[in-house]
Amino acid sequence: MTAGDAVLIALRWAVKTVAALVVLVLLLLLFVAGRVWWVARQDDRRASNAIVVLGAAQFNGRPSSVFTARLVHARDLWKEHIAPVVITVGGGQPGDRITEADAGRTWLTQHGVPASQIVAVSTGSDTLSSVRAVSIKMAQEHWTTAVVVTDPWHSLRAGTMADDAGIDAVTSPTRQGPAVRTRGVELRYIARETLAFVYYKLFHKSADLAHPHNAV
Repeated sequence: MTAGDAVLIALRWAVKTVAALVVLVLLLLLFVAGRVWWVARQDDRRASNAIVVLGAAQFNGRPSSVFTARLVHARDLWKEHIAPVVITVGGGQPGDRITEADAGRTWLTQHGVPASQIVAVSTGSDTLSSVRAVSIKMAQEHWTTAVVVTDPWHSLRAGTMADDAGIDAVTSPTRQGPAVRTRGVELRYIARETLAFVYYKLFHKSADLAHPHNAV
């Protein structure tokens, strides 16, 4: 075998290896995307200690359309006696005079949920820090189970993070709002959440580059 033949064989082996890795990565992404889609279509509203509403953008106390959709769903779950307490969570963006958690609490009190049955956890700048803050609060109150309310495509990652934070969590996603407006929007959210979920599983960090906290 000549040196040229050896180089050619090595190149062919390298190409086949890279091609196999690309196929494996694509299969993994397709599998995760399928899970994102599947969990998004589930609605587990079992009786729990608390309903957790993940924060989203708010404008001087007025919840954005994304946030409002989540709050409406959480209120409806509370009315169905799924849990006696609603936890709103989320800090503030630079320049905000009110946190997402407080904006959510105000909206809920204005729409039929007594203030005594709302707990505002006013910290968290992304999904992971939010669920960890909720976990600490729930542990202080000796609560263990929760129904997490967020957008459908965010449910897999949010529920996984909540479980990893020590919460016995299920998800009940909203069925209204911008996140489910069109098929194109849904596909974009699924693609984003697929990558964000893989990033979280690899690095145990949040990848909310286009985080729902910042969505309108």
